[in-house]
Amino acid sequence: MNRTQRSAGAVIGSAVGDALGAPFEFGPAGAFSARFPAPGAGGEMCGGGGWDPGEATDDTQMAVLVGESLLERGELDPPDIFARFQRWAASGPKDIGLQTEDVLTNGMPWDLAAGVHFQVNRRAAGNGSLMRAATSAVRFARDGQRATMDAARRIAALTHGDRAAWEGTAVFHALIRITLEGAEPLGALADVLDLVHPDHRARYATVLAADWHPDQATEFNGAVWPCLGSAVWALRVTGGFEEALRAAIDLGGDTDTVAAVTGGLAGAYYGLDAIPARWTAPLHVPLPGSGGRVLRLAQLTELAQRLAA
Repeated sequence: MNRTQRSAGAVIGSAVGDALGAPFEFGPAGAFSARFPAPGAGGEMCGGGGWDPGEATDDTQMAVLVGESLLERGELDPPDIFARFQRWAASGPKDIGLQTEDVLTNGMPWDLAAGVHFQVNRRAAGNGSLMRAATSAVRFARDGQRATMDAARRIAALTHGDRAAWEGTAVFHALIRITLEGAEPLGALADVLDLVHPDHRARYATVLAADWHPDQATEFNGAVWPCLGSAVWALRVTGGFEEALRAAIDLGGDTDTVAAVTGGLAGAYYGLDAIPARWTAPLHVPLPGSGGRVLRLAQLTELAQRLAA
């Protein structure tokens, strides 16, 4: 499998997971399989909960904004990404995380807003920076392990002042880089953990351990640690893209984001061709604040290919 297939798989896999999991958000464990007990039978892109069938949420919308900034600016330009986020937030997206919304609308400049939020609230370890990382992970993969992890931290810090969120996003970047190289990501976890900030290494080692199960999580999976751990678990215990996504959504809770992160990893691992066409056909990403643009499979594929080039 070539790098282009894996790169497109990461970006589109994340978007598919987002759209597939959105109708089940905050629902109970097992709800997806209870509704769709026969794998491959179809109808899973059902919509609901305010989402149309195949409609991606803020997870993918923000990922696209990051990717387009990286392409148009030709480099990582944090003020530009933040300004794009602000325009998006001001345009009334259907969904936006409470923390992200506060950071983007509190009137502080791009390099202070997230830090001030964290100083005041002392809670900023949500999965909101991890959920949008597929596009940046593909772009920075070619720059090497330390560089891609540093880029992840810088982008995460735009909305999340807690370093725990930076480190989780950095681990995701690293795993995507390894997978795009055709290597085994799960076998490289120990090496990746060595590059995690020492203050956060032990906690990530726990949720990324081979014997960890999401039932052992000490926080809701809207937090960055169990979200990333659940995605890695889903990749570890399943044998294909569709199976991994089913496992992730069946965990319940923050299903769109857990499935988006899982879809990014599994899409890179299994490639674009492993993503069912019945899931990619209805996929669409509205972009509030962007003149009514809606990205579909062809546009997402082009975005991924340009980021990987």
